[in-house]
Amino acid sequence: MPSQNALWKTHSSKSALSLPEGSRVRVAGWVHVVRDLGGVVFIVLRDSEGVIQVVASRSQLSEDVFNEFKSVRAEDVVSIEGVMAKSLKAPGGAEVKALSIKLLNRASVPPHLEPGRRVKLPLDERLDNRVVDLRKPRNMAIFKFQSALLRFMREFLSSQGFIEVFTPRLIATATEGGAALFPIAYFDMEAFLAQSPQLYKEQLSSVFEKVFEIGPLFRAEESQTDRHVSEYVGVDVEVAFATYREVMELLEELLVYSVNRAIDEVRSELESLGFNPMRLEKPFPKLTYSEILSMLSEMGVRLEWGEDLSTEAERKLGERFKGPFFIVDWPTRIKPFYIMPNPEDPKLSFSFDLMIGRIEVASGGQRIHDKDMLITRLKESGLDPSSFEYHLKCFDWGMPPHSGWGLGLARLVMVVLGLSDIREAIFYPRDRRRLTP
Repeated sequence: MPSQNALWKTHSSKSALSLPEGSRVRVAGWVHVVRDLGGVVFIVLRDSEGVIQVVASRSQLSEDVFNEFKSVRAEDVVSIEGVMAKSLKAPGGAEVKALSIKLLNRASVPPHLEPGRRVKLPLDERLDNRVVDLRKPRNMAIFKFQSALLRFMREFLSSQGFIEVFTPRLIATATEGGAALFPIAYFDMEAFLAQSPQLYKEQLSSVFEKVFEIGPLFRAEESQTDRHVSEYVGVDVEVAFATYREVMELLEELLVYSVNRAIDEVRSELESLGFNPMRLEKPFPKLTYSEILSMLSEMGVRLEWGEDLSTEAERKLGERFKGPFFIVDWPTRIKPFYIMPNPEDPKLSFSFDLMIGRIEVASGGQRIHDKDMLITRLKESGLDPSSFEYHLKCFDWGMPPHSGWGLGLARLVMVVLGLSDIREAIFYPRDRRRLTP
C-alpha cells in the first residue's frame, strides 16, 4: 500500500472502503460516472480494484474547488482527497466526502463508448476501441479471472515437480503437420512463427522429465468462428515415463484445482457482474471416439469412421454434455505424426481431446519415442524427415516414453465464464481480418 504521503494515491478503492469512518484518503483513477445535481456532484471513481463514490458538496468547498468537480467528465483521470463516511446508498457502503481534486488528464471519449454507460455495442466496434472497452468492470473481471487461473495453474504444476520452460517462437519446420504457418523474414533463411512447442517440449522431457510452458502460439487460421483466432496463449505439458491416461488424469486434476480456485478468488466480482462461472468436478466422463460416433448417429449426425468431428457434431455434443468430457482413442490417421498408435490396433492411437460443451479445450496423447516409427509416421503424414533432423537426432540420445497435452487458455476462459466469443478472452485478439489495435 502507498504511504499516507503518496502524491496521487494513498489507497485503492477497495482498501479505502474498509477504512474507519473519518479516515483521510487520497484516491485516484478514472471518472466512471458523474452526476451533477447542482449543489452536489457525485462521482463514481474507478480504479483497477473496483469503484468508490465521491461526493462533492458546494456547501463544504470553496467555489473554485467545487467548480473543478463540476468540470470533470467521463474517463478524466483524477486524484481526489477526502474523508471516508458511511453511506448505505453508495457502492460498498461508504463514500469519500471530497476536500480537493487534481485533474491529472482530460479524456475525450465518445459517449457511446464510455465504460460507465450500459450501451451494448458490436464486438468489432468494442475491439476497435479496446483499451476503453477493457475498462468496463465486466471485462476487467474476465482478465482478473484469467490472471488468477494462470497463477493457480503454475502453482499446481510446480507442486507436482514440473519445471517451467521457454521454447522458441521462431522455428524452421512445422511441428503439427498440417497446421498453417506464418512465414517471416529471418535474415537469409526461411522461418515461421511457432504454432506449437511440441517438438521442444518432447526434447526437454528427456532432460527434466516434467515440463510445462505457457506462452503465445500462432496459426494462420482461416476459420472465422467464435472459437478460432490466429494468436493465442497455449498451456503445454510434457511428462516422461507417463502414459496418455496418466496425463489425462493430470489435466483433470489441474483444471479442477485451478479453475475452482480462480473462481473462488474472483467470485464476488464475477457474480456482481452477472457471470455464472462453471465449477468443475471430477471425474470427467471418458468416451471413445467410436462411442462418440455411435452417440452422434443416434442424434442424427452421421460421420464415417476416421472423420474428424464436424461443427454440427460438436454442437450436438454440446447439447448432450454441458461440462467437460474426454474423447479418447482417436483414429491414428487424423492425429499428428508424433502420436503413438496403439500397438494392438494401429488404426487407433493413444490420444484424447478434452471438450467442454461444444468447445475443444485441450488435446494430447502418448508420443512416439521410437525413431524408426517416427520416421515412418512423418512419411505417412507427407512430411520430409530431413526437415526434422535435429529432433530425430534427439532420439539417438535416449528418448523415454512420454506423453503430454496442449490447452488453449482463451477457450478455457471462454467456456468457464460463458462468453459468446473467444476474442472477449484475449486482450488484443488477432484473426483473419484483425491486425490492429
